[in-house]
Amino acid sequence: MKNLCVNDIMPRRKFLEMKILITIEDILETNRMITENKLDVRTITMGISLRDCAHPNLREFCRNVYDKITKSAEFLVQTGEDIASEYGVPIINKRISVTPIAIAAESCKCESYVPIAETLDKAAKEVGVNFIGGFSALVEKGYTQGDRILIESIPQALANTDLVCSSINLASTKAGINMDCVREMGEVIKRTAELTRDKQAIGCAKLVVFANAPGDNPFMAGAFHGVSEADKIINVGVSGPGVVKHALEDLKGADFTEIAETIKKTAFKITRVGQLVAKEASKRLGVPFGIIDLSLAPTPAVGDSVARILEEMGLESCGAPGTTAALALLNDAVKKGGLMASSHVGGLSGAFIPVSEDEGMIAAVESGSLSIEKLEAMTCVCSVGLDMIAIEGDVSAATISGIIADEAAIGVVNNKTTAVRIIPVPNAKVGDTVEYGGLLGHCPIVPVKNNWSSEAFIARGGRIPAPVIAMRN
Repeated sequence: MKNLCVNDIMPRRKFLEMKILITIEDILETNRMITENKLDVRTITMGISLRDCAHPNLREFCRNVYDKITKSAEFLVQTGEDIASEYGVPIINKRISVTPIAIAAESCKCESYVPIAETLDKAAKEVGVNFIGGFSALVEKGYTQGDRILIESIPQALANTDLVCSSINLASTKAGINMDCVREMGEVIKRTAELTRDKQAIGCAKLVVFANAPGDNPFMAGAFHGVSEADKIINVGVSGPGVVKHALEDLKGADFTEIAETIKKTAFKITRVGQLVAKEASKRLGVPFGIIDLSLAPTPAVGDSVARILEEMGLESCGAPGTTAALALLNDAVKKGGLMASSHVGGLSGAFIPVSEDEGMIAAVESGSLSIEKLEAMTCVCSVGLDMIAIEGDVSAATISGIIADEAAIGVVNNKTTAVRIIPVPNAKVGDTVEYGGLLGHCPIVPVKNNWSSEAFIARGGRIPAPVIAMRN
């Protein structure tokens, strides 16, 4: 047998190195991302169509809904736990989204959809998921009878349930803004807060008002199963703000080109983890893979904050001048990196800025560097909008509607998703803090300029027309 020399070995070694896509360093890096930087898959969300559950009898409809959800999602939680255990990737939540109830239940002869919300809650508890979304209506252009019943049912439905989440899409770039619904949602939010006042208005934490809501969003409280989706689908939402912050810690003094490039590379790695989990869940459950939502979703834990990423770029505190520019860079780089890592990207995809769920945002509000006006400016360039913001309980419904209208206008004119999840806490004043626990975290009461009325503006109703950019037919 011929003796091998170094020159004989090297070409083969190089060939093998080219063939091996995953190296020991890659494995170690991923392990560090999980153990030290709080990388996780925030949610596996199963979307379930309820269109085939329609029935004029409310009791029969509820039975159909319960049976379909419990049968479809029977193994969702166990599958998520198995994948997390086998691959060592934390999967924080398992969730369900369903067809907007205003659509699915419209044939029911009834005056309230509260029993349907209670059925959704019961089914969610039976299969063991963390949340179920889809107590929703799509009314950007007008109401049907089902839409009206659902909206009127929201306060009581959220008060009577634990896991049900609700959302209303009242504006789109194509249709404009339904100002009648804007007015109504200010009142709905106030009623929801009042009915859940014994739990610091937690009902409002499960209610989102959207412009340009996507139908494949896996994140609560705004998730619903879009009418254009398959009968069942698996969507996955990834996270990892701590990973991005850690990557930037070694770039002291680097220019923004290098920062953007680093964020892109990091987002790619984060999204690949989500892609792996999504494909595996899809295969094991026998449900088609839908999308990866490549969002940076923070938690109240230290080291898992979007605000701290912005500060790592050089801001003394989130909210300082330059914050919107830093967030724009972050959001764009996350999307560019994630798009290369998955064939199907959807949902909200970007950086979230929920106040109560982000340790850095909480600190910025407490220090006075971050206000609701600055948050509104930041929503122009981030994913979603004004999120998990606790305000004084005596803020008027018209003022809340005005905030919703402003956010909707940003979404409509800029052809992006925006939303409002705002919590008027009864008897709470600026300086107080409300505690929700878990992923919802805690929030200092954020001041709102309520000295000047929006009443006459909101009372006009009607529809703000679609902007000229909608004319793309």
